[in-house]
Formats: sequence, C-alpha cells, structure tokens
Amino acid sequence: MPQHPTTVRPLEGSDEPRWRELFRGYREFYRLQDSEDVVSRVWSWLTDPDHECQGLVAEAQGEVVALAHFRRFSRPSTGTVGIWLDDLFTAPEARGRGAARALISRLQQIAGAEGRSVVRWITAEDNHQAQALYDQVAARTHWVTYDAVPASAAPSGEGLAPDHGSADR
Repeated sequence: MPQHPTTVRPLEGSDEPRWRELFRGYREFYRLQDSEDVVSRVWSWLTDPDHECQGLVAEAQGEVVALAHFRRFSRPSTGTVGIWLDDLFTAPEARGRGAARALISRLQQIAGAEGRSVVRWITAEDNHQAQALYDQVAARTHWVTYDAVPASAAPSGEGLAPDHGSADR
C-alpha cells in the first residue's frame, strides 16, 4: 500500500463527526454494544480540558484516518508516571499506511518531553494485525490483565465475572 504523509495533532471540536465515525468503528471492532450515550460521554471527556482523557488524530491527505485516546497514570512500583494508550483505531481503508505508527510515535514524543517512564497499552489476544505493528515499536510484556466486577454491581451471591467483550484491551 502506498504511504501518505501522516500528520498527528490533538483532537479538535471540528473533528467530532469523523471522530464519532471512527470511535463507532472501534467499538464495533471489539464487538461492543452500540451506545450513543457512551460515544457522547467519551467525546465530552476528550473535549473537557479538565478531564484526564485526551485525544489525538492522524490525518492523511487532509482526512482524519485514525484516533488515539490516552491519559497519564501513576506507577507506584517505580515512583513514576506513564502514558496509557486506551484506544487506538485506524479506519479500515487506511490501515497499513503508517497512521497507527505515527500516533504511537507521537505518544512516545509526548512521554519523552514530559519525562514519563513508559507508553503502555493492551490489545486483544487475537488482534494479530495490530500486534504485527506493536511488536515493531514496543516490547511485549509478560503481564496478564484481569477485570473484576465492582461489588456494588455484582449480583448478590455471585463472584467475579469476566467481560470477554471488553474493549479495554
């Protein structure tokens, strides 16, 4: 596939229609229930300068083709702060052209400029296409991730129930 120059920049208010399209695509990719409430809530987080979540977009030939959502996180074991990449999604027609790599690179630049200790993310075990890139730009860790249901949300008498459809991968 031909490479096109990719520009990475912070998410802007004018990106909302395309961002919504891409974020819906991300949620569909991870088989999450369609929810405009979630999409709107996340948009409000990303456009609130006081919220911890921030967004970047990648543009190629003047079109937004990918998104990244990220935040800082404390690392008590090292006494440092890292950047957590929550969501990374490239439009299917733009995959393999450098947008995801450019977004990760920009996060590495932000982390370096801020003195952060790491840029970290997780992905689905079966997301082999993304892992092909991730294996080139980062070190795969040995950590296993667990999700526990909050006590107030767990039905009476039930233990912990995994959410196999979680997009927090």
